[in-house]
Amino acid sequence: MGENPFTPSFGEVPLHLAGRAETIRLFQRAFDSGNRRPELTTIFSGARGTGKTALMAYLADCADRSGWIAVRTTALPGMMEDIEIQLRRKAAHLLGDQAKVSIGSIGIPDLLSVEVRQTAPASSNWRSRMEDMLDQLSASDTGVVMVVDEVDPSLDEMVQTAAVYQQFVVDKRKVALLMAGLPHNVSSLITNKTVSFLRRANQIHLGPIDDFEIERALSRTMADGHRSVDPRGLSVAADAIAGFPYMLQLVGYHAWEEASGEVVGIEGFQNAIEISRREMNSRVFAATLAELSASDVLFLRAMLVDEGDSAIADVCERLQWSSSQVAQYRRRLMDAGVIGRRARGVVGFELPFFREYLQERFEDEGL
Repeated sequence: MGENPFTPSFGEVPLHLAGRAETIRLFQRAFDSGNRRPELTTIFSGARGTGKTALMAYLADCADRSGWIAVRTTALPGMMEDIEIQLRRKAAHLLGDQAKVSIGSIGIPDLLSVEVRQTAPASSNWRSRMEDMLDQLSASDTGVVMVVDEVDPSLDEMVQTAAVYQQFVVDKRKVALLMAGLPHNVSSLITNKTVSFLRRANQIHLGPIDDFEIERALSRTMADGHRSVDPRGLSVAADAIAGFPYMLQLVGYHAWEEASGEVVGIEGFQNAIEISRREMNSRVFAATLAELSASDVLFLRAMLVDEGDSAIADVCERLQWSSSQVAQYRRRLMDAGVIGRRARGVVGFELPFFREYLQERFEDEGL
């Protein structure tokens, strides 16, 4: 057998992006269209492990293949400079030399040495330098896609980038902005008055994927590695994955490793599920729990009393909180992607297996 075809590592693009075909089709149409389409300004949100980074990486590749130049960065200090440097490198064949050359010093160590340095015009800033490049790229009808991961609303550069992008759009430049982050960070960003236009941006929440899409992605990826799957094992795997893209890659990866022949059987999938759940605990759930406040956790503990979804009225009674206090923490947990609305006045756990993880943690800690 060949190399394991699954990609449970951060940021890697799977061979088959389960459940994203329609989204990809719409973005491909936007990149190929001569008109400006809503998809060119999009914010993706979702809990950890829902495939935000992988999807944006795939869409960046789509943009490159359609003649755009996609530059990818993370919302960290220096992100604006990172965007500029990447664009200069990727578009070097289309850009002229905009820097001025000056002589910094002259010396005679071995007869003669001249230090030459490049300096940007004194009046330039990030926006003007980007505009200069966009002007040159427009000659070849080349657009620029800025892809920003891990949205951080508290980062000044994040807000500045979005604000300048808005001006690019107003000036009818060929630009696109794709951003992704945890729900509460996205929610905070779009409520920032400086970039209020983002409230009208295309917003896509990445939730659970249908089981049939999970089964299809698993079987196709296995087939790419020249292995087939036992249909019973495939069904067990899809049920355990519960629509979670990262869990799909984990289960697929470990099922491949467990298999010894050309067919991945039900036992291999069962072993893979156990291994994957342990890894989910350490890689996803522990980090999610660490970000929650003590009151957030109290809210979740009140939900654990129910075997399934929870009525908000019951949570309110158990906690002896006011309705406004319950509404506040309900919103916080929904923004964090931990719980989701099931019906009017009813919520449930959004992250697969997070309920079981919390129950085990509380039992181990005697809480």
